[in-house]
Amino acid sequence: MNAKEYRFDGSRKVCVKEMPTCAEPAAKKKECAAKTEANLAQCALLQEKLYAAGTEGLIIAIQARDAAGKDSLIKKVFGKLNPAALEVHSFKSPTKEELSHDYLWRLNRRLPARGKIGVFNRSHYEDVLVTRVHQMEKGYAMPERVIGDKSFYQKRYVQLKNWEQYLYENGYRMVKIFLNVGKDEQRRRFLDRMELPEKHWKLSINDMKERALWKEYDAAYEDAINHTATEESPWYVLPADDKWYTRYLMSEILLDVLTGMAPEYPPLDPAEAAKVPAAMAELEKPLE
Repeated sequence: MNAKEYRFDGSRKVCVKEMPTCAEPAAKKKECAAKTEANLAQCALLQEKLYAAGTEGLIIAIQARDAAGKDSLIKKVFGKLNPAALEVHSFKSPTKEELSHDYLWRLNRRLPARGKIGVFNRSHYEDVLVTRVHQMEKGYAMPERVIGDKSFYQKRYVQLKNWEQYLYENGYRMVKIFLNVGKDEQRRRFLDRMELPEKHWKLSINDMKERALWKEYDAAYEDAINHTATEESPWYVLPADDKWYTRYLMSEILLDVLTGMAPEYPPLDPAEAAKVPAAMAELEKPLE
């Protein structure tokens, strides 16, 4: 049950349809749940050090098919962290203002300050996934030399890879997650949304129509992952049918990257340290 089995860092190619969508047979729900809690407790301690140091930031970009469990993953995993040092942003269909700028403009505006963890519910990869599947670029208010370019998406992969490297070189780590839900499980979750009153608010008929484009999304995800996976900004293709297992893997990934960042509490400023003896002596005096 090693999360590294689902990691893609450019050293190998992914074939989405060959990746598992269910938990490993050897995985035990109760054991994974306990391990998840222990992992997140350690993550919280490391997050505090990261926040105190303020020298490096972490971005978790989550992509998925509809009903794969992005919201619940964020709630159950990242909800265990200190909200003061955590920022969660959901990137829906771009607004008119956002469309009038370059596609990374809205992402740059939501980058967390160094010292914080930023979670993107959908991300910059929407602009090489849904846009590609539906050929949305043809309707962009952009020059023909851009939207008519046969290498439009090939160039975007390069731009995304370069942007992530730029962030890395400016003090940010990025981990990209694809929640890989199976066809049958997605169907079951859609039925729940139609049949259960407490889930009606999640229902979107348009989401269901996207099921007909399953193969097209497979190809789009594969190209995006294979063109942008690097050692510094890896992808993880996580099975999403069993939410308890997905949460366990996410906790393992989060703990691994925070441990690798090795944050430490910053030392006391020498000027402040020089004032400590006098301040301690003052505190020893009784208040009148």
